[in-house]
Amino acid sequence: MAPEDFTGPPVEPRSAATVVLVRDGDAGLEAFLLRRVAGMAFAGGMTVFPGGGVDPRDADTSVAWSGPPPSSWAARFGCSVELATALVCAAVRETFEESGVLLAGPSSTSVVADTAAFATARAALVARELSLAQFLAAEGLVLRADLLRPWANWLTPVEEPRRYDTFFFAAVLPEGQSADGVTTEASDAAWQRPTDALADWKAGRRALMPPTWVTLAELEELGSVAAVLSEPRTVSKVIPKLVRDGNVLRVVLP
Repeated sequence: MAPEDFTGPPVEPRSAATVVLVRDGDAGLEAFLLRRVAGMAFAGGMTVFPGGGVDPRDADTSVAWSGPPPSSWAARFGCSVELATALVCAAVRETFEESGVLLAGPSSTSVVADTAAFATARAALVARELSLAQFLAAEGLVLRADLLRPWANWLTPVEEPRRYDTFFFAAVLPEGQSADGVTTEASDAAWQRPTDALADWKAGRRALMPPTWVTLAELEELGSVAAVLSEPRTVSKVIPKLVRDGNVLRVVLP
């Protein structure tokens, strides 16, 4: 939508969670990226990190939880405790649904090493036949909130007809697990160095939205998992603006 075509109040944004999944590869830091299926209502054809909208059931406080409490996440993200609970749970759920990586374990200090046994539950989560709390309880698993790091908060421009208030987390691929990208929402998935992903974007081989290319640029500068984990982050809401430059619409970052 062009800025001059926008009339009326902005669309109410939907809360969402995105996880920047990283690992140290042979040639340096790598991020797990998904190319969304072309034609999807939002970000079709775009290359993104795993993530998606918050499910109301993600706010279930019965989930077994290890790590910083929801109140701590609420303080970091500047949101309510209820929303913070939902965001962390959505981050874990969406990462598992879209990449097969599960940030949970049988105890508060362990992580499952192989998620293949949970394939049926993964499909049920995708179909919304099962909530994250129900899945974890049935399998005797504890959500590992301590494996997540707060990263950023991006809000879709007010001109857009579909808007998301997306909270970004960073997480390291757990030892023994692998990311598969087996999801109907993605046409392909791969680990890629931020430098290479940005080069593909500049060459027109990938389409990236501002939050993705900004995050990839940050990862490129950091260069390693250790640097990502130790990076001090101050999370504030970023709201891009759409402006027309001749016949071209440009995104302007604050």
